[in-house]
Amino acid sequence: MIAIEVNGKVHEVDADPETPLLYVLRNDLALNGTKFGCGLGQCGACTVLVDGKAVFSCMTPISTLGGRRIRTVEGLGTIERPGPMQRAFIEEQAAQCGYCIPGMMMRAQGLLESNPAPSDADIRKALEPNLCRCGTHMRILRAVGRAAQLMKVKA
Repeated sequence: MIAIEVNGKVHEVDADPETPLLYVLRNDLALNGTKFGCGLGQCGACTVLVDGKAVFSCMTPISTLGGRRIRTVEGLGTIERPGPMQRAFIEEQAAQCGYCIPGMMMRAQGLLESNPAPSDADIRKALEPNLCRCGTHMRILRAVGRAAQLMKVKA
């Protein structure tokens, strides 16, 4: 058994220590917001935050996560009370197919928590590892800028 903290709650997981975090989130904890994309750490669909840093959950074995804080898109808010990042993506209609959006939001969340006033260049650089095949890049960039403003108001 391995204990991992996800979205503020500790879970005891009975899985091989080398099991990727992505599989534990989706299969064991039923947190399906994190998506399986390529399985190779090349698309970013599986991005989550570990201790505030964006990581590819498809490449992160659970054995490395003891005592660390994991945050998934479900940890940003709820359907009834979306968090600032989620509200910004909704308001900017940043999702087309929506598959990449949870990973984009988590990478953007990590950026804004470390840099609350990023430049456009900072946002582009931070989101570079995440791919969007639908071409909503400009709306995604606007959503991250809007989220930065919403998070300032909240603070």
